Amino acid sequence: MKIGFIGVGNMAQAMIKGLVKANQVATTDILVHGGHPANYADFVAEQQITAVADNNSVVEQADIVFLAVKPYIVPQVLAETNAAFKAHQPLMVSMAAGLSLDKLAEQSAADLPILRIMPNVNVANRAGITAVVGNEQVNAEQLGRVKDVLAQLGGVVEIGEKDFTTFSALAGSSPAFVYLFIDSMARAGVKHGLTKKAATEIAAQAVLGSAQNVLMSDDSPWDLVDQVSSPGGTTVAGLLAMEEAGLMTAVVKGIDATIAKDLENQER
Repeated sequence: MKIGFIGVGNMAQAMIKGLVKANQVATTDILVHGGHPANYADFVAEQQITAVADNNSVVEQADIVFLAVKPYIVPQVLAETNAAFKAHQPLMVSMAAGLSLDKLAEQSAADLPILRIMPNVNVANRAGITAVVGNEQVNAEQLGRVKDVLAQLGGVVEIGEKDFTTFSALAGSSPAFVYLFIDSMARAGVKHGLTKKAATEIAAQAVLGSAQNVLMSDDSPWDLVDQVSSPGGTTVAGLLAMEEAGLMTAVVKGIDATIAKDLENQER
């Protein structure tokens, strides 16, 4: 299988790094082209992938083509490549935020199977989560093929297109929120005498292990909270102080603001 990327920005590079680490496809079978080849020349050499001359070359050679460009560039890319998509029939997979399957279909010249995905940056470490949905032309085999590729990068969730904005807040933006939480815990550690490096490592590892426990357990996160909390203990004291400061409300408000901004951007 050959995998193509039109656009070689941050998210495309994160996915490519994950695919290279997974070692399930030859690096030379990962084909890329972007608007500014000089900007990704070092990345191509480092990952030992294949840079091709133009967007049509990606479409003509790849089995799956990821559209990894900004939403406003997609119409231009499809106008250029529609004939190649129609002739060679690779699977079109859009990563363009806010661009619906219907809009993608309108901009493509043929009645093609089209998928839409939303990965997060953790795909670079094969610990990401990616949402996927396909239009009516996508069959089970095609959907499975794309999900198999995405599974090399972490978790895959098949959700309705109406839920992509919520997914974007919970998965796409949330690494920044988690980084803030880790840094806040680390700063508390520094306050009490640890070095910033040691405190950050301790906090990050605690978050990593806790997340793994949530994924591996049949218990809810709140049940797991109870398991860590002894009556009259230190954990309960810390939890009550965080709740008094409004931690849960702040998190929900942050997600709400992220969703509202995404919807505002889509309306422009």
